[in-house]
Amino acid sequence: MTGRIADPWGARTPYGPGEPWPVRVDCHLADGLTPDDVDRWVPSAAILHSNGDGLEIAVKDGRIAGVRGRAGDRVNHGRVDPKDLFGWQAGNSPDRLTRPLVRENGRLVETSWDTALGRVAGRVRELLDEQGPSAVAFYSSGQLFLEEYYTLGLIAHGGLGTNHVDGNTRLCTATAAAALKESFGCDGQPGSYADIDHADVICLYGHNMAATQTVTWSRVLDRLAGPRPPALICVDPRTTPIAEAATVHLANRPGSNVALMNGLLHEIIENGWIDRGYIEAHTVGFDELRRMVADYPLEKAALICEVPEDDLRRAAALIGTAERLLSTVLQGFYQANQATAAAVQVNNVHLVRGMLGRPGCGVLQMNGQPTAQNNRECGADGDLPGFRNWSNPEHVADLARIWNIDPLDIPSYSPPTHAMQIFRYAEEGSIRFLYVMGTNPAVSLPDLRRIREILAREDLFLVVQDLFPTETTELADVVLPAAAWGEKTGAFTNADRTVHLSERAVDPPGEARSDLDILVDFAARLGLTDRDGAPLVTWHDPEGAFEAWKECSRGRPCDYSGLTYRKLREGGVQWPCTEEKPDGTERLYADGAFLAAPGYCESFGRDLITGAPFEENDYRAMNPGGRAILRTAEYVAPHESPGGDFPFWLTTGRSLYQFHTRTKTGRTPELQAADPEVWVEVSAADARRLGLAEGDLARITTPRGAVVAPVRVTGIRPGVVFLPFHYGYWDRDGGGHDRAANELTVTDWDPVSKQPIFKTTAARVEKEGRP
Repeated sequence: MTGRIADPWGARTPYGPGEPWPVRVDCHLADGLTPDDVDRWVPSAAILHSNGDGLEIAVKDGRIAGVRGRAGDRVNHGRVDPKDLFGWQAGNSPDRLTRPLVRENGRLVETSWDTALGRVAGRVRELLDEQGPSAVAFYSSGQLFLEEYYTLGLIAHGGLGTNHVDGNTRLCTATAAAALKESFGCDGQPGSYADIDHADVICLYGHNMAATQTVTWSRVLDRLAGPRPPALICVDPRTTPIAEAATVHLANRPGSNVALMNGLLHEIIENGWIDRGYIEAHTVGFDELRRMVADYPLEKAALICEVPEDDLRRAAALIGTAERLLSTVLQGFYQANQATAAAVQVNNVHLVRGMLGRPGCGVLQMNGQPTAQNNRECGADGDLPGFRNWSNPEHVADLARIWNIDPLDIPSYSPPTHAMQIFRYAEEGSIRFLYVMGTNPAVSLPDLRRIREILAREDLFLVVQDLFPTETTELADVVLPAAAWGEKTGAFTNADRTVHLSERAVDPPGEARSDLDILVDFAARLGLTDRDGAPLVTWHDPEGAFEAWKECSRGRPCDYSGLTYRKLREGGVQWPCTEEKPDGTERLYADGAFLAAPGYCESFGRDLITGAPFEENDYRAMNPGGRAILRTAEYVAPHESPGGDFPFWLTTGRSLYQFHTRTKTGRTPELQAADPEVWVEVSAADARRLGLAEGDLARITTPRGAVVAPVRVTGIRPGVVFLPFHYGYWDRDGGGHDRAANELTVTDWDPVSKQPIFKTTAARVEKEGRP
């Protein structure tokens, strides 16, 4: 490997605490081109991770020919992730979907847009007449644009009246939203990426930032290379680049995150490393938290987590005495046992220490996809747009006013249907129409044998809107060709609330259309109207949709009312952005001002163990002043644990060079060459015991299936094996189902966030031979 593939974080630009992060502009163009050869540069932002790096698209002869970082962008200061440096090539792939397809006599055949969308809208109308909106479901992505999510939310909730609406963000970011709601009453990241510039201790909880957000990791590496570097704490059973750079690496047993966090909180409280004034003025629930964590002295936590007690004590001391503490959280917590409970305890650390709202003092409950934040904000993940509360009739009435419909037309009679429940209803036959946009559930969901059987059901009408043929399009009744990033205009928001505008650089191929255009056409064919008989969807272009969204967000926590396309063309801006805060808001909750008032909050919360929702009256009695909430949970063992025929923990995750199910990165030569095939990580001790060497083939088996993969012997915790989840079947000669990690994972989810659990599967590992 050469260049930025071999050196994914690029050259160091060291800097010290409080200094601005130096600029370094990354650029990659098609062979033989120089920047002077480019016809024009079009502003955009990165689309193959959640960082939200500002960049520009190079256009040459009507085609995308490369990218370069935007030096003045607040997120990346010119740097570009390797996936984005090279991934733009996928849009020029010869197997792009360019015409609609419909299934005829068991085969997908090309057809016109009129025929395809006529068939889709016709089936919806039939089902509404036969069964009502409970027959119709939507499953979207974390990669569409804000305007598309808002249009989808309006069509589904306001037009059709279904609450069967979710996205694949359920797999990667639902716990981030849930944890923020539980602690602060509302979604929205408290911190900023710029907190890296100020922090003296940085904690990464289940967050392999080196692979998932390479530019942010470059920022951390530059702090580590500069004067007065921060201490780094890594919680991860794998020996990642984060762990190798860490001051303390806590390689805890999978599924034990709550015990670990309770132990750290016990030590922090026991030593008095807390801000009593902040706790008394700005939080509720401290006495209950103190009682709970009293049961988790470090010796007990160390025993449960199977980590050295001294390492826990050292980590607690660093966290407890930090002057500026930054914490980030991702899938190692979100996709594991007791996901929300564990992530909430990270929030609790910051609340008891008063470490919020100041430079270097923040929490980033990270996202896994580039537009996951928009999915949550706009109501395409089952939540109500604008972080409104499903359980608050006034919030439902306010949304009905904006949409000019009857409040009873918005389905608030029960909680939104999460993704795994949508597929269960389809399996049972009550959902008979599923519209999938920009995602590939035939590879990304757990227990894939079951998922494929559901998607292939005769009584399920499956619509798939995507860029390329995928394992999911192969099962569809109708396939709609969508425009890719760079072929359409829209806004999207990253994990620290920075909004970017991505402008159309080139035309989509063939008859492909933007997701927004398709949805607007779909709504028109359904004849959706407001209470006055006017069209429900009143816009026809991205800017019109953005202006409508601004009004929907006005006065809510994610307030975009001060933003315009013109302003966003100057660079990324963090919401809330209003007339009073025209330049945006870098950090939330300064001076303990939370968004948790009973009449304003997004959620009244749930029990962290059972997931049972709390009632409004309970919330008002507990938190009448709208303070932050210190919620607690005891440790509960995972539902599936190693033993007997399955003695290993299997955990799944991401590769640095691939993204999701590889529909883009697998079509990019440099990225595909860097990680062409699935692999399995095994510890050196386990490899010796099993007679495995680097490159041997191993069979990993769970009660649901088996995967065969070449071995990588690494520093992963003994007793744990790791598989990347990206690999499916579309580019493998002869097909077969022997390399998709999700053939093995269990149908189980967190009781609060409903996020599927991919990190605690019981497995067996056996030597298969050499390739």
